Amino acid sequence: MKQSRQSKNLRFLCVWLFFVKSYASETFPRAQNVTWISFNFKTLLTWSPKPTNYSYTVEFSQRGQNRERTPLCIQTSNTECDLTTAVSNLKGKYIAEVQSEPVRGVSSDLTEFPHTASNWFCPFNDTIIGRPEFKIAVNEDQRTITVHVKDIETALLNGQKQRQSIRDIFKDDLQYKVYYRKAKSSGKKDKVSMSSTIELTGLDKGVSYCINVQAYIPSRSVGKQYGELSHVQCSPEEHKSIFDEYSLAVIASAILVIVVIISVVIAVILVCCKRQQRAKKRGTERVPLKGV
Repeated sequence: MKQSRQSKNLRFLCVWLFFVKSYASETFPRAQNVTWISFNFKTLLTWSPKPTNYSYTVEFSQRGQNRERTPLCIQTSNTECDLTTAVSNLKGKYIAEVQSEPVRGVSSDLTEFPHTASNWFCPFNDTIIGRPEFKIAVNEDQRTITVHVKDIETALLNGQKQRQSIRDIFKDDLQYKVYYRKAKSSGKKDKVSMSSTIELTGLDKGVSYCINVQAYIPSRSVGKQYGELSHVQCSPEEHKSIFDEYSLAVIASAILVIVVIISVVIAVILVCCKRQQRAKKRGTERVPLKGV
């Protein structure tokens, strides 16, 4: 009899726990689309949907370490959490969980709340590098263009609370890839440099070249090695004199043709004028003299 009652109590407990879990999942929906978004080391965790009568708490951890929380992302109604300073080991791998909880001031009997985990994320390997700015200078020989790239500033600060550049973080892992072509051509060449100052040599003198630049990090996995492509800049085109554009033989031939054409035109005009004069003279001679 006692065993029967215990069995019934156990079944009742299981049913009760089932309904409690079902109620919890309906009251506190799981977060969806939990995603890391990182641009120039500004790192956010985002998710959906916007909560109504519940809140979210974010927990994160580096591989092999304990979970942590950031104060701004505990029982929040936001759907993003700024973890820029939290993921301080840039080469570490991190995972985060978004937990659905009651709003502040409301208690719950649940010991475990619905939660959704993100993918693994490594700032050094996964942050997107933006488009760089650069200046170009045409050398005096007009056959060399020097490209001066400005290293992009990141969202991270150094000890003096100054923004670090991607050069400060990637060091020798950072390279730049320069694409260049003649302004009036679709054919494109490229050059990779470990320096932020790149010289493009052997160019056609006086010709305008159009240039793009992007960060290149070969130590990353394929598909994440390149940053965003910069805007296009074109060097000025030199206004050449006729003697730079054409050889002396071509110029002499053109002058000769012009002289011949002018001579022919003059000759035709002279012939026409003489014919008109002769015609007038004949007409005058044929007119009879008036009687006195």
